[in-house]
Amino acid sequence: MPINARGCGPVARQRGKGSRAPRAWIPDQHGAWAMLTVPFVVGTVLSPRPGWAHAALFAAWLLGYAAAFHAQQWLRLRRRGLRSAGRHVRPAVVFGAACAAAGIPAALLHPWLWAAAPLATPFVAVNTYYAWRSRERALANGLAAVVPACGMLLVAARLGDLSPAGAWPAALACLLYFAGTVPYVKTMIRERNSRAYRAGSVAYHAAALALAAALSPWLALPFTAYLTRAATLPGRGLRAPLIGALELACSAALLLTLTLAL
Repeated sequence: MPINARGCGPVARQRGKGSRAPRAWIPDQHGAWAMLTVPFVVGTVLSPRPGWAHAALFAAWLLGYAAAFHAQQWLRLRRRGLRSAGRHVRPAVVFGAACAAAGIPAALLHPWLWAAAPLATPFVAVNTYYAWRSRERALANGLAAVVPACGMLLVAARLGDLSPAGAWPAALACLLYFAGTVPYVKTMIRERNSRAYRAGSVAYHAAALALAAALSPWLALPFTAYLTRAATLPGRGLRAPLIGALELACSAALLLTLTLAL
């Protein structure tokens, strides 16, 4: 279930002359990696029977994301008639093949994975549309990327024989946090002068705190911190690297709380 996660965290611009280097194959959307990793890891850790299939599926998940990123960048640049679109073809093909090699063995042993994968299709379609229109930073695009990423917690949980009742609270907590990063990061960078965005972000985080606390009192701790940073940090002129570091710390706090308290 690959996704495009532009707009979910601070990112770097596309590299120029050095773009053909192997390191340029790795998507530079730094905020996306935590969103791709935390829900899957939580679902795996909470599972009573984690195994090799989790490792294989996790590799397929990350490789699929990288393949989708390059495919969507090719589409975006191709529509604009830019020759630089060609540099995304090889990474898309290589990552796509590697994704299949990692994921197919797990899917053969767990056939229900074939039915789970298409559930991400509507969200991938939204991300692809916004990439085609060169509007990856749109709020709807970021929110669409969050849903399948958090849905992977349910996939990892079922793979390890965790019941849906045991997995849904953690998946909802991840959805509440990562959905909130989309408007919050905008208030820190692109919409830093927008009072409406700031008010909306604070209101969302207040509601998220109430819902998270209802799931588990322990979740009130990190979600209080999330609300505090949404209310106090916008307008302070923090640089993107620091914003990204703070979000990694917030993601780590969520990971620890979900794995230790639920």
